[in-house]
Amino acid sequence: MLRKSIEALKVEAAQSGKSSLKRSLGPVNLIAIGVGVIIGAGLFSLTGIAAAENTGPAVTLSFIIAAVGCAFSALCYAEFAAMVPVSGSAYTYAYATLGELFAWIIGWDLVLEYSVGAATVGISWSQYLVKFLDSFGIHIPPQLVQSPFETVTMQDGSTVSGIINLPAVLIIALITSIIIRGTKSSALFNVIVVALKVGVVLVFIALGWHYIDPANYQPYIPQNTGTFGEFGWSGVLRGAGVVFFVFIGFDIVATMAQETKNPQRNMPIGILGSLLVCTVLFILFGYVMTGMANYTEFKDSAAPVAIAIAHTPYQWLATAVILAILIGYTSVILVDLLGQSRVFYAMSKDGLLPQIFSRLHPKFNTPSKSNVVLCVFISLFAGFVPISVVGEMTSIGTLLAFVMVCLGILILRKRQPDAERPFKTPFVPLVPILGILTCVVMMVSLPLDTWIRLFVWLAIGFAIYFAYGKKNSKLRNGISVAQDSVKE
Repeated sequence: MLRKSIEALKVEAAQSGKSSLKRSLGPVNLIAIGVGVIIGAGLFSLTGIAAAENTGPAVTLSFIIAAVGCAFSALCYAEFAAMVPVSGSAYTYAYATLGELFAWIIGWDLVLEYSVGAATVGISWSQYLVKFLDSFGIHIPPQLVQSPFETVTMQDGSTVSGIINLPAVLIIALITSIIIRGTKSSALFNVIVVALKVGVVLVFIALGWHYIDPANYQPYIPQNTGTFGEFGWSGVLRGAGVVFFVFIGFDIVATMAQETKNPQRNMPIGILGSLLVCTVLFILFGYVMTGMANYTEFKDSAAPVAIAIAHTPYQWLATAVILAILIGYTSVILVDLLGQSRVFYAMSKDGLLPQIFSRLHPKFNTPSKSNVVLCVFISLFAGFVPISVVGEMTSIGTLLAFVMVCLGILILRKRQPDAERPFKTPFVPLVPILGILTCVVMMVSLPLDTWIRLFVWLAIGFAIYFAYGKKNSKLRNGISVAQDSVKE
């Protein structure tokens, strides 16, 4: 099995100059990146779904359990990111521990998650923009917010075909232009966006706190209906599985390691800090929402937050929540596109993908050509493919990456127990094993069609790897120094 050595990765991480990414991110930037992708529209919908169908007011306990489950993987990511602060995240870690083929699988898997995920979020962003503008009497022609494969029913009952989802294309192009101008400007934009988004969540918590009815917390854990997962403690556990996916996103922080100042210190702060901030916000959000309205009111509702707001005189909060969702989606698109291009950058640097994906802009030191190629590809999906076909991005790719990272920690602790570790995952092997078990349980609970999409995508990836990647691998062709590779 051909794999990179930790020493080779450290040499790569120490590179500087025009041919390498610029280190400009501090701990605040990294926490903002993590918070930016973790807090999405899911917080405003999944919280109500879990409360109504599984947990009742005890959704707060589900958030705590889910956060602990994520923390197992986050601690493993933090150790790797501090040891080998290079772009690529789980792809790079797999290259060092499990070998090139496994690294390709993870890298290709992350491509699916980030690129198609950005397209899906772009389409949803467009739909919420229409709702937001409608509240101010501004109407976009429906033909310009639907794909050509969708029809729109007009007020007179007639139907017209969509032409292009123009807002989805424009937001992806806009975010790409910001990313190309440099990680520092992207990070500044993300900090502003995240501050606005978190601000709306805090306003909801602060204003809603005064309208909590303690009677809504009785009983805090509703009695189980006789079916596993429907209330009771089994419902709390099932609810943790539902809200677990709200937390996913902290792993993208690891893709920014090669652009981080003092990564040995700041990467663990960014990964664990973003998870901690979101956990506190989610618990408070769930507590206030289930206190404002009885959990039974959220049944079969696509907008549970609006139901909670109806118990206050602040009806403008409903518009503010839509704005928060728009802002949330914007930051998710930004971080998805950033993470995608950095994974491609790492794979291209290793020769597994064409060089265009690792060529840097002469002024901004960003993989601008890769950004443009991805922008065109993702925009085509967002503009011309219905959301029902693109599908809401599932988290199976991320969970598979989590499993690989936790497994990598176990392997590396065995192979190189004395390697320098600026941050060490505590309680090894317990924490990595619990991380693997948590993620496997989540993966098994996902629908069959999710697994089918994953296998089809991996089949395409294998074809590309054996046709191009394996032949052009720098490590395999001896372009790297001999001691930088290890054969088993």
